[in-house]
Amino acid sequence: MTNRLDEFRHYRTRMNERIAQIDHLGIKRFFNLDTAAYKDGALDIRTKELLGLVASTVLRCNDCIDYHLIQCVEAGWSDPELYDALNVALIVGGSIVIPHLRHAVETIDILRLESQS
Repeated sequence: MTNRLDEFRHYRTRMNERIAQIDHLGIKRFFNLDTAAYKDGALDIRTKELLGLVASTVLRCNDCIDYHLIQCVEAGWSDPELYDALNVALIVGGSIVIPHLRHAVETIDILRLESQS
């Protein structure tokens, strides 16, 4: 049985493969810049993914929230740590973030259910 997170993963993979076929220097550079930003540096990958989650929540991008939550869970962030980060996003973004907070909590629940099976 698939869920919305499975559909997101499939769509993201399919469309990233399609975009990779486009021979456009600017698009390629942006994708490379995005990938490089999340590599270890002065901050470790784990921390950068948490920062990505907070920024994505404030910017109200559910696809980005899902992506960063997948990465955060794989990096070992606990639910209380994720909730604390999402609280920062809520404080920064205000009440308009609440629907995206709901989305994030549902995604965490899905990810935790996946890890049990």
